[in-house]
Amino acid sequence: MNSCFERLKNGLIDENPIFVLLLGMCPTLAVTTSAVNGVGMGLSTTAVLVMSNMLISMLRKIIPDSVRMPAFIVVVASFVTIVDFLMEGFTPALYDSLGLYIPLIVVNCIILGRAESYASKNPVLPSIFDGLGMGLGFTVALIAIGLVREIIGAGQAFGYQLLPLADEAAGKGGYVPVTIFILAPGAFLVLAVLAAIQNKVKINLEKKGKDASKIQSGCGGDCAACGGCASTSGNGKE
Repeated sequence: MNSCFERLKNGLIDENPIFVLLLGMCPTLAVTTSAVNGVGMGLSTTAVLVMSNMLISMLRKIIPDSVRMPAFIVVVASFVTIVDFLMEGFTPALYDSLGLYIPLIVVNCIILGRAESYASKNPVLPSIFDGLGMGLGFTVALIAIGLVREIIGAGQAFGYQLLPLADEAAGKGGYVPVTIFILAPGAFLVLAVLAAIQNKVKINLEKKGKDASKIQSGCGGDCAACGGCASTSGNGKE
């Protein structure tokens, strides 16, 4: 079970598909004009990831190596078609907003990458959690990018107006939206800043973990004053 939680952590933090691996940039930059779009795209991709990882892992010993990529694409395309029909039937507004990017999940390099590198080589349960971790990492990243762009670019969050907008005609002061954040350049700016913050936090956590392990082992970091090093060097001289 520990390996399952490791797969979740791996997708959310260690190998976040957007902030660390920088995969799936096309839908990331295109649909994150709002947080709602990020939720829809992220959860759709998560569902496809989990189901395709599960089925590919189940069939990993049956699919011949010579046709594994076409087989993976057929499996992924089947689940994308199901998700596409369900979204069109139950969330038509979101479906219209995301448009072509739902069918394009078929060629999303995150899904095919996990199928090739993990699901085709590992048991079913870890593969499911790997897909879930990667999907949730993708979803969280899309929501974060969409939320920042929506707040700065429109003063809204999930479609609700947070900041009263300025009205020059009525002489009312208020927030003036920075429109560039709703446009394509804003997506690149927000992605770069959030990726830098995530990597900085990750480095600090790793550094704290190393420092804690040194304290637990009694290592002060001063190798010259370490008795173990001194005895080792003495033995070497002898």
